[in-house]
Amino acid sequence: MTNTFRFFMLLLCAFAHTTQAQVPATDPLYRTIMQHDSLLFHIGYNHCNLPVLQNLLDTDFEFYHDIGGTQNTQTFMQAFQNGLCRDTLAYRARRVLVPGSTELYPLYDQDRLYGVIQNGQHAFYETEAGAPETFGSTARFTHLWLLRNGSWKLSGALSFDHNSDPKRLPVAGQTDNDEINALLHEHHIPVLGVGLIEDGQLQQLRVYGHLEPGTAAPYNTVFNVASLTKPVTALVALQLVNQGKWKLDEPLAHYYTDADVAQHPYAQKLTTRHVLAHTTGFPNWRWNLPSKKLDFEAAPGTRYGYSGEGFEYLRKALEKKFRKPLNELAKELLFTKLGMPDTDYIRTAAADAPRFATGYNAQGAAYAPVLNNPVNAADDLHTTLADYGSFLCFLLNGAALKPELYAEMTQAQVSTQPHKAFGLGVERYELGDGAFALAHGGSDEGTRCTFFLLPKTRKGLLIFTNSDNGHLLYEKLIVKYLGAQGRRIVEIETRTAEP
Repeated sequence: MTNTFRFFMLLLCAFAHTTQAQVPATDPLYRTIMQHDSLLFHIGYNHCNLPVLQNLLDTDFEFYHDIGGTQNTQTFMQAFQNGLCRDTLAYRARRVLVPGSTELYPLYDQDRLYGVIQNGQHAFYETEAGAPETFGSTARFTHLWLLRNGSWKLSGALSFDHNSDPKRLPVAGQTDNDEINALLHEHHIPVLGVGLIEDGQLQQLRVYGHLEPGTAAPYNTVFNVASLTKPVTALVALQLVNQGKWKLDEPLAHYYTDADVAQHPYAQKLTTRHVLAHTTGFPNWRWNLPSKKLDFEAAPGTRYGYSGEGFEYLRKALEKKFRKPLNELAKELLFTKLGMPDTDYIRTAAADAPRFATGYNAQGAAYAPVLNNPVNAADDLHTTLADYGSFLCFLLNGAALKPELYAEMTQAQVSTQPHKAFGLGVERYELGDGAFALAHGGSDEGTRCTFFLLPKTRKGLLIFTNSDNGHLLYEKLIVKYLGAQGRRIVEIETRTAEP
């Protein structure tokens, strides 16, 4: 197809009347194209994920902009990398699709579907040097999606009618869901973040609420995710096991022994497997014991007992052997590779202050900020939906582990209640018919968060809140987004599931 021919075809798609009926929102084709729209903008554009963006573009993609001229695949990617994505710490851009503006028209050759025309309107927001986000402009667009060897590719795009007048803005941030906002108001929850995974990829990010009155929570709000720290630490250790640099069943005493248990014979038996499966025999925290000192309540490997102390024990052993703090190991093995720039075990007073979701109690009063330095392997990781969503997709897609090690991670190591067990760093819910969910939750003062991954369907759900009441949203969101399997998860968690 020549450039001139495609250009006129796109103009015709954008402005001419068509006799082809629109694709209804209930049609699977509509959901497919909207998922690709989310990938293109929420992940590729909003978060400068260049591989995702590149993968969605056709090899002969053409872009026509009413202000910026024309570009092909190569020049578009170069401009994107060297412009908007040159320094995302100094400047961020975010696109929001205007609700109700999408029109989809299928393209057929005889009875064969070969493409879709997408018309719509979107708004753009800008953030400079960590300042509050501001409105940039609105624009109309037409996209030509074509099926290429079974995959949808963006073959052409028109971007026009740009206008920076805020009076034309038909959408205000991301707090456009009346049902969700009503729930937040009812339960005194200031901010909710929801990440949706489809086909093993993070396809939608939704942030609702306000960091403070008058300041809408941005898409890259930073949350304290409490015990969602543990799966990250677990995967750091398993990456080292995968590389042959660490052993799952080697005694940790070869590298570290806590002074409180140095003379205890169980200390010589404690392994990484015990830590990740929560079978160390330790309490959750040593200060839970009358002595306030670390001690064994059971022999390692003999029973389940959730323990943050175990993860801290593992951290100290790893740091002793590799002569690096855990946050540096995590950056080398996970954060840099997965594109997680807003994730760290350490948070200081100045870090991410303009977009940090301060925690609130059940009555709606703010807690004092949580500052954590040094690292805690079990708690207080600070991250965003996009960053942690990238981590979950990595986990769902095998985590770059050898198949036998990934099987060890995801299989039941110790039962915790009916239909539920711990693997290595993640919980496992038995959903029936061979299906299972991988999950973990986090709960501290001013934060409730959780995730669920469904390996069989390659779907997932991530929920962040900054309130002690955040768990009150779980059931509705889990069932809403995960359907029948979500209902099964709720039944298991509430112990109403049938055998």
